[in-house]
Amino acid sequence: MPDRPVVEFREGDRVRLRKPHPCGARTWRVVRLGADIGLICDGCGRRVLLARRDLERRLVAFVERGPAAADPAP
Repeated sequence: MPDRPVVEFREGDRVRLRKPHPCGARTWRVVRLGADIGLICDGCGRRVLLARRDLERRLVAFVERGPAAADPAP
């Protein structure tokens, strides 16, 4: 099985997912990074955690990119 490229998520990203949330919104804001990604719905403010792998599968597009991470000081 070939390795899939890792999608780089940043805090502050706004992403569009495949299926709409029950409130009707399709865009989410990334608020937490790790093995699980924390998202807040742009429509109703619901907060959810998704496994990184599940989010990569459901991702359609980046609506807006968050600020790039600063390089660590030497």
